[in-house]
Amino acid sequence: MIPPIVRRGLLLAPLLWLAGCDTVVLNPSGDIAAQQAHLVVVSTLLMLLIIVPVMFLICLFAWRYRKSNTAAEYKPDWDHSTKLELLIWGAPLLIIIVLGLITWIYTHLLDPYRPLSRIDEKRPIAAGVKPLEVQVVSMDWKWMFIYPEQGIATVNELVTPIDVPVRFHMTSSSVMNAFYIPALAGMVYTMPSMETQLNAVMNKVGVYDGFSANYSGAGFSDMKFKYHGVTQADFDAWVAKTKTSSSALTRAEFLALDKPTTKHPIMHFGTVDAGMYDLILNRCVAEGSTCINTQMHQDATRIKAAAAIKKLPEEVCEPTNVAATTAQPTRKE
Repeated sequence: MIPPIVRRGLLLAPLLWLAGCDTVVLNPSGDIAAQQAHLVVVSTLLMLLIIVPVMFLICLFAWRYRKSNTAAEYKPDWDHSTKLELLIWGAPLLIIIVLGLITWIYTHLLDPYRPLSRIDEKRPIAAGVKPLEVQVVSMDWKWMFIYPEQGIATVNELVTPIDVPVRFHMTSSSVMNAFYIPALAGMVYTMPSMETQLNAVMNKVGVYDGFSANYSGAGFSDMKFKYHGVTQADFDAWVAKTKTSSSALTRAEFLALDKPTTKHPIMHFGTVDAGMYDLILNRCVAEGSTCINTQMHQDATRIKAAAAIKKLPEEVCEPTNVAATTAQPTRKE
């Protein structure tokens, strides 16, 4: 026979398998993700200040006031205790106030649109440092990365140097997705005809997983890519190697890539047509199509003109002398 305490221990044995799990969300390699992980830990501990005592008291009350315990004090007419009321309402209220304050601070501090102020907790960003620009396009069902300053592009492969701030400009060519690299930063949505941004930095060399965190159709589960955090020298070498690729990201090539595919292989483009990201953002990659920003500008101009006409005096908009307006010029013989 197995002793009862051993049997209870065997029920917990499967938890040992979790010891080998890589908890990347709580142990990330990027500074933004590290701050987010710190926020998760602090918030959890604050909430446990209420949860743990409550769970303990539930067990204590159930044991102390069990039917067989005749020694427990019996007060059938008890209905109020000022001390208990202050404890029951005061402690959670204080926790909520602290959580609200922390949330407000981190909401502004970790705003994905906010330019970075530090490389990590010990190294601020020097004045004048320009972030690396990367343009991200989510497609069905793959990811495209355009490096406008380097003039190259990739599909399903992202490479950035460590300890260098990176500013991601993101959009979608079809439906809404969510750009997520757990080791780098939290997820940010990508939407067609709209641009979102993310400022982040990677602090450790390594290969990390990136994927879509928002369901977008049949190929969603394979919409993954590898993110390489490399040294500056390795990044420069990778850029130089990519530029030797004979493939060019032209309008026609993008339209061909934009067709739905699953498990799409990694691709490199040595050159990129000028303004490609803006064409994708404004949905006018196809030759002859009207860009959304152009259409919006034309609409705004037309609306302003119509509004200006309505504000003109009546005598300006409607001539009083009809005969004068219809009279034809006379020709002298």
